[in-house]
Amino acid sequence: MLLVLLLAANPLQAAPLQEAVLAGGCFWCLEHDLETLPGVVDVRSGYSGGKLANPSYRQVSAGGTGHQEVVQVRFDPSRISYPALLRAYWRNIDPFDSGGQFCDRGPSYRPAIFTDSADQSRVAAASARAAARELGRSPGSLAVVIMPLKRFWLAEDYHQNYAVRNRLTYNYYRWACGRDRRLEAVWGSRARQMVPWSTRASDRSASKS
Repeated sequence: MLLVLLLAANPLQAAPLQEAVLAGGCFWCLEHDLETLPGVVDVRSGYSGGKLANPSYRQVSAGGTGHQEVVQVRFDPSRISYPALLRAYWRNIDPFDSGGQFCDRGPSYRPAIFTDSADQSRVAAASARAAARELGRSPGSLAVVIMPLKRFWLAEDYHQNYAVRNRLTYNYYRWACGRDRRLEAVWGSRARQMVPWSTRASDRSASKS
């Protein structure tokens, strides 16, 4: 009886949250695309990849800092795995574009997966191979870079949760940028989805451009 009472008073601790840092063009869009996934606790917009401490949006967008617009995703691994999160990430970006993403051009918009451990690096590399197979392309044709995370710098307050707080502006920007049209051209019916990878040719509807 005493053991039962102790367990009731001290329930097993939940698995600690994990984090992923991902770059896929405009952080407003990637934040909005990933924050509704089941198991994702929160998504914050910021900057990673450069050497400048605490960079501002103006500095990053002007170029020269080495930073990219990124999102930091905190997720519950008991509800969504890191591989599943990466599947959703890939299907929300254009993996062939090394010059930016959609209408946003320049180094600060390049797609990248930032990893904070050897295990994350291994899973990220496996996800790239799986994405290439699904698209019917070679892994070398993908523009997404996998690199160690040095630090995540939080972006200014007005960038956080931008899609919800500025719905009309955001929706027009996303439409004008052609993000969803390009995602559907690349990924077909699997655009913006977290479903398992496919290797069947009949499931591929990727653009060959």
